[in-house]
Amino acid sequence: MDVKRDPAILKAKRRRQAIMAGIGVVILIAVSVWVMNLEPAAPTVDNNAAWTGKVTRGSMVREVRGSGTLVPEDIRWITATTSGRVERLLLRPGAQVKPDTVILEMSNPDLQNRVRAAELSLRSAEAQLLTTRSNLTTARLQMEADVANAKSDFDQQQLQYEADLQLSKIDLIGALQLKQSQARVERLKGALGLAEKRLQAAKEGEASQLAPQEAQVAQLRAAWQLEQRNVADLKVKAGMTGQLQVLPVEVGQQVGAGTQVARVANPALLKAEIRVSETQTRDVRVGQAALIDTRNGTVRGFVSRIDPAAQGGTVGVDVTLEGELPPGARPDLSVDGVIELEKLDNVLKMQRPSFGQDNATVSLYKVAPDGMATRVQVQLGRASVSEMEVRGGLNEGDEVILSDMSSFEAFDRVRIVGRR
Repeated sequence: MDVKRDPAILKAKRRRQAIMAGIGVVILIAVSVWVMNLEPAAPTVDNNAAWTGKVTRGSMVREVRGSGTLVPEDIRWITATTSGRVERLLLRPGAQVKPDTVILEMSNPDLQNRVRAAELSLRSAEAQLLTTRSNLTTARLQMEADVANAKSDFDQQQLQYEADLQLSKIDLIGALQLKQSQARVERLKGALGLAEKRLQAAKEGEASQLAPQEAQVAQLRAAWQLEQRNVADLKVKAGMTGQLQVLPVEVGQQVGAGTQVARVANPALLKAEIRVSETQTRDVRVGQAALIDTRNGTVRGFVSRIDPAAQGGTVGVDVTLEGELPPGARPDLSVDGVIELEKLDNVLKMQRPSFGQDNATVSLYKVAPDGMATRVQVQLGRASVSEMEVRGGLNEGDEVILSDMSSFEAFDRVRIVGRR
């Protein structure tokens, strides 16, 4: 038998069920929203894999680093002044030399023949010049004798005229005889003047006649001496005190004029030629202090020259060394150099991170005491070899992760585990 249910009771029951279902839906939505808003679990980083450093305040020396080699300050490449065949190598690289030390000997038969031909031409021209000078001297002496005779005749006739003049005053000779005596004086005077002019003209013409032959002799002598020097240069000498470094020829080799046959340098005077990244050279100046590491000791110096152009992404910088060189320092030795740009006082700084350029903004993880590291934006300032200036984003005492964290780029937080 069916029991009739009260409609009011059924209505109230359905209402309660609807309310409970609505509450359940609301709770489900709230839980879903809460779960969706939960931050993902922070990944963990082993403490041994995370290189960290603290932000400090103090002085910072800005430096740039480069590598290069030691090179001599005084280098001389010796070139062959004439072509020839290498006959003997008297020394090998590493030998100590003086200016007159012979390094190698060459031969050139054609050059020997040219020397003999030049000498014969010179001797022939000298003989012709001597003959011409002798002839001119003989002619000049004859003219000088003529002048002397003319002067003697004139003086003698002058005395005779003066005597005749006295005799004419006492009527011992006639006027005609006196005029004849005077005429002879005038004739001999003119002859003497003409002889003197001839002698003067001969003297003046002597230099002009000798000049072409003297010039020819001088030219031939210079050519002969040049050939002699070329022969002497077949014995190649060092030309300076130092050490023979390079000898790029062998016995029997034929070399031409201008070929580099040896290099000599003074090993006691060395400088460092280092290459610095072109992005770091804008603050490098001549005169700045530098420290050169020869891997067997260090030596201080200063920047003496900067290349005007970059090459291969680097700029060459010459460092003049001061003080005694470390043992083992020699030309072409590989070295590292650090150039001191400036000293900054009372700056906020930290160790240089694995990435980030100066005057840039980078993302770093700041480490909390509980080991949780949170990403922060850090404004970097001026950079040095191992330190960087901090201009914003961090405070003194903050600890940050300096190692490469690019593998955690998708996470704003990481947890460092294994910290003590």
